[in-house]
Amino acid sequence: MAFVHVNGIELHYTIDGTQGPWITLSHSLACNLSSWDAQVELLKDHFRVLRFDTRGHGQSSAPAGPYTLEQLAEDVDGLFRYLEITQTHWMGISMGGMIGQTYALTHPDVFLSLILADSTSRRPPQATSMWGERIQIAQTEGMQGLLESTLTRWFTPEFRAKNPDVITRIGKGILETPVNGFCGCCDAISKIDLLDRLHQIKCPSLIMVGEHDHGTPPEMSRLMHENIEGSEFVIIPNAAHIASIEQEAVFNSAMLTFLEKHTQIPLTSKNV
Repeated sequence: MAFVHVNGIELHYTIDGTQGPWITLSHSLACNLSSWDAQVELLKDHFRVLRFDTRGHGQSSAPAGPYTLEQLAEDVDGLFRYLEITQTHWMGISMGGMIGQTYALTHPDVFLSLILADSTSRRPPQATSMWGERIQIAQTEGMQGLLESTLTRWFTPEFRAKNPDVITRIGKGILETPVNGFCGCCDAISKIDLLDRLHQIKCPSLIMVGEHDHGTPPEMSRLMHENIEGSEFVIIPNAAHIASIEQEAVFNSAMLTFLEKHTQIPLTSKNV
């Protein structure tokens, strides 16, 4: 467990692995760095794996918002500078993918590759009202008021029925998310509008999305794929928004195959 003071806050981070290139993992809204535990187990023998709690989440500071995606990206830049990371692979899910896109566009030489999972590049027409409603619920009812609707969006009914222990663990993380942090990040992601700039991203990119992701639907991921030249595109069957957990094996296989291709490190022989 480690903390660094960057961009006016205390940012909590962990590093697993002692050799190989850096890879940075960025979590979803209302999660924390532990949501990547399964992926870290596959990566730590060959990479130095950096995870961090986004501003307003986990053990990082949760000042009153609103936040911006640019601010969240500058938090990352401060962490990279502190750790003297000049190049890294990046994997982000949902909000973590939005932060990754924002950072890639402002710091084009840092990312060796980019994995964007269940994310988006453009806010939907109803974004302001949708996120405004969620902010209001959090402020009036706390995170408990958002628990059931969030889990319903994140996982298919079948997965929820068969994996109560996982759902309980994820739900605990939602409930522990500071209201300030949730609301601040909601405001940031409700304004995303990067699609027309994605052609500027030149590093190898993989875009993955759950087949049943209604929050950041496959249509948006396909548009992202079409706008990032040379990117790869994978639809993960039988998954909703948090595909890295719901279809862990399929997600991990695509992740390792992509990273092996762009690092020349033998990864796919590992048991996924």
